[in-house]
Amino acid sequence: MNTTQDFHCGFIAVVGRPNVGKSTLTNALVGTKVSIVSRKAQTTRHRIHSVLTRDDAQFVFVDTPGFQTRHGGAMNRMMNRVVTQALADVDVVIQVVEAGKWTPGDEQLVPLLPKNAKVILVINKVDMLKNKADLLPFIAQVSQKFNYTAVVPLSAAKGLQLDVLLNEVAAHLPVGEPMFEEDTLTDRSMKFIAAELMREKIFRLVGDELPYSCTVMIEEWDENEKGARISACVLVEREGHKPILLGAGGEHMKRIASEARQDIERMLEKPVFLNVYVKVRKGWSDREASLRELGYE
Repeated sequence: MNTTQDFHCGFIAVVGRPNVGKSTLTNALVGTKVSIVSRKAQTTRHRIHSVLTRDDAQFVFVDTPGFQTRHGGAMNRMMNRVVTQALADVDVVIQVVEAGKWTPGDEQLVPLLPKNAKVILVINKVDMLKNKADLLPFIAQVSQKFNYTAVVPLSAAKGLQLDVLLNEVAAHLPVGEPMFEEDTLTDRSMKFIAAELMREKIFRLVGDELPYSCTVMIEEWDENEKGARISACVLVEREGHKPILLGAGGEHMKRIASEARQDIERMLEKPVFLNVYVKVRKGWSDREASLRELGYE
């Protein structure tokens, strides 16, 4: 790795309204699943650092929750604080918007963009545009919203133009030695990522039946060279949520646990025994003390 004065290293915040593809972009740039992805808005709840190291630069991406303007509550207030804090502490900001769509949610994020950092506008999902001729007028329109350093149209899901974005970001990172080892992918623990993988399965498999007021706690993690034994608790807010999560004959939970276990095995590269159960804790998502206890920032 080059650690001379030619090496660049810094923090990059990935921000945007909910469901524009921030986590998909971060995972695509790093080349592995660190942040969870779902078609539903507000699946990312934490600030997660993902690391990519090249010969000339180390990128520390800060994947943030979607900036929430439609709903209140303690969790959404806390997530919005995560976004504003991230914006204050980085060298480069990537604002992600969806090709052809500029919404009030995008507009409300603009005043929060820092004036002292380079801000790159990423227009994601260009592959989804029905009429490609609409792209240039859209770029012209949104370029007027802020003094963006650059505008990069791309598709995170298809891997299009990611190298263009990385080169643009690298050009604006400060000179400095790497902060993480070359093979580091995230500053989060395996336990944290395992809980996030399980929460992703809940969002994907239970559908719209289960409200967003569920989270996952890893209560036991016993690992050696032969395998890992993990016990996880899915926390919900109401007794009525338990049968939705379990499904008929427990089928929902069996599938959630099975798919999460397979992902965790791939991550750990060893066999995993995963025990999952459901517990009710009323009102946990609307009490800041409970959120802090559960690891929310």
